[in-house]
Amino acid sequence: MAIGAVLWSGSVLADEGCDRKGVAAESTVNLRVDNDLFGGLGQDQGYSNGFLLTLVSPNLVHRADDPCLPDIARRLNRTFSTLQPGGFDELNMTIGLGQMMYTPTDRVPRELIADDRPYAGALMFSVGYNARRGDHLRTSQLRLGIVGPAAKAREVQDWWHGVIDVDRFNGWDNQLHNEPVVQFIHERRKRFAPMQSSGPWRWDAIAHWGGSLGNFATYANSGMELRFGYLLPDDFGTAPLRPAGENTSPIRTSATQGWRGHLFVAADARWVLRDITLDGNTFRSSHSVNKRPFVADIGYGIAITHGHWRFAFARYNRTREFEGQRERPSFGSFTIGRRF
Repeated sequence: MAIGAVLWSGSVLADEGCDRKGVAAESTVNLRVDNDLFGGLGQDQGYSNGFLLTLVSPNLVHRADDPCLPDIARRLNRTFSTLQPGGFDELNMTIGLGQMMYTPTDRVPRELIADDRPYAGALMFSVGYNARRGDHLRTSQLRLGIVGPAAKAREVQDWWHGVIDVDRFNGWDNQLHNEPVVQFIHERRKRFAPMQSSGPWRWDAIAHWGGSLGNFATYANSGMELRFGYLLPDDFGTAPLRPAGENTSPIRTSATQGWRGHLFVAADARWVLRDITLDGNTFRSSHSVNKRPFVADIGYGIAITHGHWRFAFARYNRTREFEGQRERPSFGSFTIGRRF
């Protein structure tokens, strides 16, 4: 994926058929890392770690076969063209690869811990579209992947714990079985940017609502993000609340502009019908817990942009996700992005 990011950006700029000017001609590469270590000491539990590498295309002018996309992206674009909405000012294609891992609180036991969440790992590939008209954004994404040992969550966690010299979790033999998973996500966002003074300090609000359908997760959600800062970007939020989720749209700012920064507070509430990391495997008997149907998150953080680069750090706190959960989960998220 890292090599693909370079090839994507290089092909966008080098293709003779790609004749565009301004921000619309730029692609974006984003890397997001979530870890409960950022949530505080003693938080190595629940949603333990996740990463997501996302490629965001320039604005698609020729929607079926856009010359600003590399060949592999053009093929994906044609294959998933049914996901493309119409009648919008801007349309961007997104491609992502991410891994997520979930662990119980106690890392020592090798036997199954019946009253805590299952060990679970997921490896997901996604393709989708962001469609913008004014202060409205519509996002549709299809995620395909695998849950279980094939996701290699155990190996990644063992390697990382060896790097930071932390004891390993011993119960991965009890993780969920291998299962192909699919998830369709649709979300809409609206940005409220009221008339303010002409100075550089501004605030805005971004509302979102949508849902997910699939054997990986099925839910309906809604929420709001408030931002205040210096030269706010004309986009639709700093970071998604979903673990290792994607909702990235290109920023309408010039790379020649200097430092920008803002603080943000975001909240999300979900009515959850299915969560494979709590409900267990769909077609085989496996460890599961009694999940709570309503879950909420609140997050806060800071984002800084300079030229082509963007950095964001956030911390999220979540309500308990299942009956008998000892502590409320918390985790941190660091995002780095660059435009090409």
